[in-house]
Order: sequence, then structure tokens, then C-alpha cells
Amino acid sequence: MRPGLRAGRHPLLRRLAASVVALCAMAGPALAQDQPTEYRLKAAFLYNFAVFTEWPVDVGPTLRLCIHGADPFGAEADVLAGKPVGGRSLGVQRRVGLDALPSCHMVFVAASAMAQLPRIVEAVRGLPVLLVADSPGAAHQGVALNMTLVQGRVAFEANVEAARSARLVLSAKMLRLASEVLR
Repeated sequence: MRPGLRAGRHPLLRRLAASVVALCAMAGPALAQDQPTEYRLKAAFLYNFAVFTEWPVDVGPTLRLCIHGADPFGAEADVLAGKPVGGRSLGVQRRVGLDALPSCHMVFVAASAMAQLPRIVEAVRGLPVLLVADSPGAAHQGVALNMTLVQGRVAFEANVEAARSARLVLSAKMLRLASEVLR
């Protein structure tokens, strides 16, 4: 998040904060904690990435979020299943193989799969697939959105060209919140 932007003054930040709180509350008593976990927050970011991305009409009624590699989210991603994204709903699939990635709409590339990133980028080239990661340098390697931890807080980098080549448009409101925007 850029210095000077605070949730109280910025409507999109208020909405993002409200989404994080709502997702955490919906996670139920098994996940209830005073402080949200890193991957609970990152799951909320994934949801907001889906909401603030303009998807092609031919995507269909379900946006498939696929987790490629060892799943760092665990039950945190289950909260996203069935959530509305515009006129669509979100579906979650885990440990999706490289050959199945073209059937996904969002792919979270887990740290355990980062060595395959060039092959992942090639497998979905030209398809409406939003690549997301949380690994250093991923945005510079073809991932559209890369989450980072900055002073214990989740932030993200955006690669506009990677999104554009996937026929996706990242909201200008979302881009304003990015810690870095690659064009």
C-alpha cells in the first residue's frame, strides 16, 4: 500500500478491509483468531483480484481459481468457493497439473511450483488466465499479480502487460493500490 492511503480516507481500501473482515468472519469458529493469518489475508486478496479484474464475456458462469503446487492456503481457500464475482461465482481447485491450467481462470502459483513458472506462463499464453503468486520477482517473470509482505502487511505488485496479454483488464482502482505497477 502506498504511504498516505488509509482505509478511512479511501473508499476502495474501506471495501478491501470490509471484504477481509467479512471473509474472516465467514471462515467460522475453527478459523476464528484475533489476528488473521497471512494466507487468510492472501485469500481475501485473491477474491478482490477476481472482483477487480474485467473478464472476457466468454469466460462463463464460474471463475475457476486453481492452486498450482503445494497449497499454502488450506481451509482459507475453501471460504472463497461459491463467492460471487460480478455475475459469476468462484470455484476452487487444488494441485492442478500443468496440462490442466488452460481450463483455469485464475492460477495461484505456489512457491513450490515457482521453478516451473516459465512453463506455466507458456501453458496459458493468450488465454484469459490471471496468474497470481506470492514469490519474490514473480511479477517480473510474467505473473500478473504478485503478493508480497511489506512490514508484516500484504501488498501486491501488478504486471499490466501480463494481464493484457491474457485479455484481462485490471481495475485502475486496484492498480492505484499496488506497491509497484509494471507496464
